[in-house]
Amino acid sequence: MSRTDYKNGAISQTDYTYGQLCPMEVKNYRKRPTMPCLDDVDDGHIILPSVLEVRRFPLWPLGPLRSVTKVKVISFLLGLTLTFLIMASYVLTLDKTGLMLTPPPFHLSTIVNPSSTISPNLSSTKDYVNINLLVKCITAKLEFSPRKLPLLKDVVNSDSHLFSIIPRQFLPNIKSPCWYEELSGKTKVDPYRKNLYAVRSKTFRTVRDYLRNHFQEHLSHSVDDKQYRLRCLPYFYIIGQPKCGTTDLFHRLLLHPEVKFTTMKEPHWWTRKRFGIIHLKDGLLERFPVEDYLDLFDLAAYHIQQGILGNTSGDDSQLHLITGEASASTMWDNQAWSYLYDNGVDGEPPFLAQDFIHTVQPNAKIIVMLRDPVERLYSDYLYFNMANKSVEDFDQRVSESLQLFEACLAESSMRSCVYNTRLSNAMPVRLNLGLYIVFLLDWLTVFHRNQILVLQLEDYAANLRLTINKVFDFLNVGPLSEQIEAALTKRPMSNTRRAADRSLGPMLPSTRDLLRVFHRPFNHKLATVLDNKAFHWTEI
Repeated sequence: MSRTDYKNGAISQTDYTYGQLCPMEVKNYRKRPTMPCLDDVDDGHIILPSVLEVRRFPLWPLGPLRSVTKVKVISFLLGLTLTFLIMASYVLTLDKTGLMLTPPPFHLSTIVNPSSTISPNLSSTKDYVNINLLVKCITAKLEFSPRKLPLLKDVVNSDSHLFSIIPRQFLPNIKSPCWYEELSGKTKVDPYRKNLYAVRSKTFRTVRDYLRNHFQEHLSHSVDDKQYRLRCLPYFYIIGQPKCGTTDLFHRLLLHPEVKFTTMKEPHWWTRKRFGIIHLKDGLLERFPVEDYLDLFDLAAYHIQQGILGNTSGDDSQLHLITGEASASTMWDNQAWSYLYDNGVDGEPPFLAQDFIHTVQPNAKIIVMLRDPVERLYSDYLYFNMANKSVEDFDQRVSESLQLFEACLAESSMRSCVYNTRLSNAMPVRLNLGLYIVFLLDWLTVFHRNQILVLQLEDYAANLRLTINKVFDFLNVGPLSEQIEAALTKRPMSNTRRAADRSLGPMLPSTRDLLRVFHRPFNHKLATVLDNKAFHWTEI
């Protein structure tokens, strides 16, 4: 079967409308701790308390100043002003590609409740007695309107190179979104020599030599002697969340003969690499072009190409292969936009990762794995913190994070706080990653409900076979042989808790109780949207 036997099928597009950003004042969280959120609900209306700022002026002794001449005083003030102007101009003109000078978190004005006797400086969760006020505030602000989507032209214009590479039509009769890309120039040159994943990923380097050595034999030739390369995007995405079992699901799905993943797990292209983010502490580095991302699917494309060219003795099973990608940041991480746009605007991101994925792939399938957000947070703390871990330290970090989130919520919308990069970086634990419903609702604004499969880690661990078969049905892949199914179910769990972390034991009961109360309104709305009471996580 030749390449010219295929005709392209049109991809439908959705026109978007774009809403206003929600600006937030920028200052430092930690400089002035705040009292808990005191929003009150009266007859269905939210009554915000007045915001008072307490200014303290130091009292300097005036005696010594009387002996100083007016000329010296004026000279001193002029020198001080000049120094300030020089420093300000240096900071304002500094190269913004690095993140070391990212402005600190926005200023949170002190909210004064005359009747409150609670100190804002909380030492641990047991002191956090105003949790019910915070929950009341959360419940009110969870009733937000769906996000206003950006216009299609704005999405395309924000990354014109991406949309110049990926076509509007894919090959028919192939499950995966694939197309032919015409090669120009010297085809003998190593096509992977500039791939940034090869520079930074040992995993990709292990397969690069094979891809490079077999590149020529997988090219398709037309009657006019032009050469074409088969390119593919993911048929499905595992988008999150971190510490919810995505790694284990990835490795088990790899055992299905019809599933072909990227050559490395978690390329993080849609959320980080395409902006030049490797590690946030390193700043904005060289951007990974979409061509580098597509290279990760070349191994899968080779297998699909065999089916197109009829090199498998009439077996067309390669045409039914599906490509997949698993990056646990895709669901929630949109922090790059805060570094690309004016840092003074600290509201909701102008675009989300799903805007781009949907624009190029309106029919993509999305898999989400979630777990009890209380246990997710503790697991996240143990996995990403390397030293001085203890249940007491976790307790302290939770308390500080709750205060910061509450202070943000007193001044801003729910979505602004959940997506706030400065707040996320300031919180000692990643509390916002467990607010699943906010992220899920935003994904549902661009993808239909039947395109998103939401799994629960607890179900996955308790009944692996049933959950995996649910995934296979969602992906429309065939049943497994008994041998492969046995290997899949008997495979040890991936990415389990380290022995040293297990020795710390569970979190303190007071910490767990506090987090349960905090997450209750989020979980309630999640269970309502999914029509599944299990997502209350009340009996765990």
